[in-house]
Amino acid sequence: MDLNIIWFILLGVLIVGYAILDGFDLGIGTLFYTLGKTKEEKKTLINSIGPVWDGNEVWLLTAGGALFAAFPFVYATVFSGFYLAMLLVLFGLIFRAIAVEYYFKTEDDPKMQKLMGKLFFIGSLLPALLFGVAMGNIVVGIPMDSMQNYSGNFFQLLNPYSLLLGIVGLVGFLLQGSSYTILKTEGVIQQRAIRLTKLFSILIIGLWIVGTLTAQIYAPHMYTNYFNQPVLFLIPAATVACLIAIPMLIKIGHYGKLFFATSLVIATKIATLAGGMFPNLVFSSNIASNLTIYNASSTELTLKVMFIIALIGMPLVLLYTIYVYYVFRGKATSERHGY
Repeated sequence: MDLNIIWFILLGVLIVGYAILDGFDLGIGTLFYTLGKTKEEKKTLINSIGPVWDGNEVWLLTAGGALFAAFPFVYATVFSGFYLAMLLVLFGLIFRAIAVEYYFKTEDDPKMQKLMGKLFFIGSLLPALLFGVAMGNIVVGIPMDSMQNYSGNFFQLLNPYSLLLGIVGLVGFLLQGSSYTILKTEGVIQQRAIRLTKLFSILIIGLWIVGTLTAQIYAPHMYTNYFNQPVLFLIPAATVACLIAIPMLIKIGHYGKLFFATSLVIATKIATLAGGMFPNLVFSSNIASNLTIYNASSTELTLKVMFIIALIGMPLVLLYTIYVYYVFRGKATSERHGY
């Protein structure tokens, strides 16, 4: 296994880590008004992610840095081509950060606190939807010139398959958010989250079927690796198995295992796309311009040095993440800093 393949896997691990951890933050934010009907319930939801949301974003920053270091041509093409979409994601994450940090500090000003709630909702919904849309475009193939620069416009990114994948990603984050809410809350909020988790698990199965059929029209190249290596079908099979297990885990009250199952749904969904894309990182509407792990990578020396840094840095990030979740384990309450 060469360094290019290793970095493809490492980048995937970072993306999966972000999607699982910040996925429930985005899901809870998007469900803010659905799960939280009263002022106290909304405070509980804010507190459920209060100690961990900023640490979860470290995975996004690390993934962006890894992409820049290992595959700079992909970084340049994607971030320039998706410039407006990325700005919307950035603004969304900024809005969410402001809302989480200032929600309790605006208790004496109901109008301002209401604004913070709206920012929390918008700042969660935008990234949750646009991440999937961006992935859909990478899968379908974006227009690139002979220099592998993006040659389309913003509206070309809003094609049917990419919008569908955006919805699939959004529902996946909603599932992750509702399952985390079950784990971190009690009473009425938890019961609402249980009902939503069951609903989202069914929706994902339906959307998965539609997406699979639609991919045969818009992205038939995604099936090449699967037909050449049938063992890869075990990845989407694992997704289906986890989705089927969700109602059973809810019924027997194993909420920790439930959250693990929804996390596996997120991970295997991303792995399914990665299995179809390899060794490509970005598909082009002109197959000759595809960006792969070989023609878009840094030099071997850079990959080697960055790999050594990753071997040191990633365990530290994992240890920090585990420690934070251990310290702030247990149920969230509506009290200020009630976690």
